[in-house]
Amino acid sequence: MKFRLEVDLEQLDGTAQEELGRILRYWAGNLKHYTLEPGAGETISDSRYEAVGEWRIQ
Repeated sequence: MKFRLEVDLEQLDGTAQEELGRILRYWAGNLKHYTLEPGAGETISDSRYEAVGEWRIQ
């Protein structure tokens, strides 16, 4: 089983470091709400709520 998180840094609004930090904190904080099994995943959004990536369990 593998965990994959992909974010297109070129799509991030503002400073990439700040947006990526926010994305990682948000995702990590909500980890308890996800079942980590193959097929699980979700779209990742930036602070404007626009899709900039995804995470998946393979």
